[in-house]
Amino acid sequence: MFGIVQAIVNRLIGPGRAHGRAVCTTHLQRSALLAAALLVAIVGLRPAAADSVRDSYAGKQVTIIVGSGAGGGYDLQARLTARHLGKHVPGNPTFIVQNMPGAGSLQAANYIYNSAPADGTTIALLQRGMLLIKLINPSGVRFEIDKLHWIGSLNSEVGVVLSWHTTEHKTTRDLFDKELIVGGIVGVDPETTPRLLNALIGTRFKIVNGYNTTAQIALAIERNEVQGIADWSWSSVKAVRPDWLRDRKAHILMQVGLHKEPELPDVPSALDFVKDAADRKVMELNFTQKTAARPLVAPPGVPAERVAALRAAFAALATDAEFLADAERSKLEIAPLPAEAVDKVIALIASTPPEIADHYARVLSPAARTR
Repeated sequence: MFGIVQAIVNRLIGPGRAHGRAVCTTHLQRSALLAAALLVAIVGLRPAAADSVRDSYAGKQVTIIVGSGAGGGYDLQARLTARHLGKHVPGNPTFIVQNMPGAGSLQAANYIYNSAPADGTTIALLQRGMLLIKLINPSGVRFEIDKLHWIGSLNSEVGVVLSWHTTEHKTTRDLFDKELIVGGIVGVDPETTPRLLNALIGTRFKIVNGYNTTAQIALAIERNEVQGIADWSWSSVKAVRPDWLRDRKAHILMQVGLHKEPELPDVPSALDFVKDAADRKVMELNFTQKTAARPLVAPPGVPAERVAALRAAFAALATDAEFLADAERSKLEIAPLPAEAVDKVIALIASTPPEIADHYARVLSPAARTR
């Protein structure tokens, strides 16, 4: 099943981006074509409908709810998007950012599904863990991922496991031989990935939860409160702590994702160590969410023409020279994935075979955390 995900990514965004390049000509061309098609659809609406979209946004303020705290990768990317998205939306509304951290974006996801105005003036940038959260925390989830309107994803990601330079962990083998104390965010990659790796391939992570953002974990590493982090997006490491790489303050020990990052050719993937076929499917399911790693969503009930306008505006960012230049200045790795591609990832996750879903839930359920 999950081999299909890679095929979809290759088909929609081009094999170059699927294997790690930040900007792929094929991807940009396809995003531009999609944006053009969506804009044609909007322009082709009955005049009254087209005017309705413009009138619904003219002079308005659109809020991007960010399901994480300030200073992290999601927050920085949301603020970048807010600076540019409005010029591509009919009526040119102003975009602002509001942080709503809590339970790895669960608070924000529940809000956008149940309480946010369904008029296109509130959207959300959710942490990717929300794509699979219902499998491991069904009692806390009050939304259906296939009923949200997916606007697109700002990037696809590969995560890395890293240790601070003062620890004894210098090689990948050390992850299996020595306990590494890592910072965690309950229900989010820095906590769920090391639990998964411990269960499926035998690593020896000890997780210290209580942090709200990867920026907080980075500070804790520098203060020697913890020794490392077991899943941090490679793009965020480069953006938030470039000095760690420049000054060799951290050791990159493992990659976590469906594909390997070309910038790290000598760093093995977690998938390289999986021996059991069922375990591999569970790990691939977990990493599938990294394909749509920075997803933007709108609530159910938003009129179709406004959803189309938001999707077209987002797709247009892929060829917006000012947006891309701003991202480069901000040292943020951006490769917008259009709504069409995200919808296919969501459909695959929603159709996960029960036996894989059950295995995944057993490994990552809240009850498993206490064992």
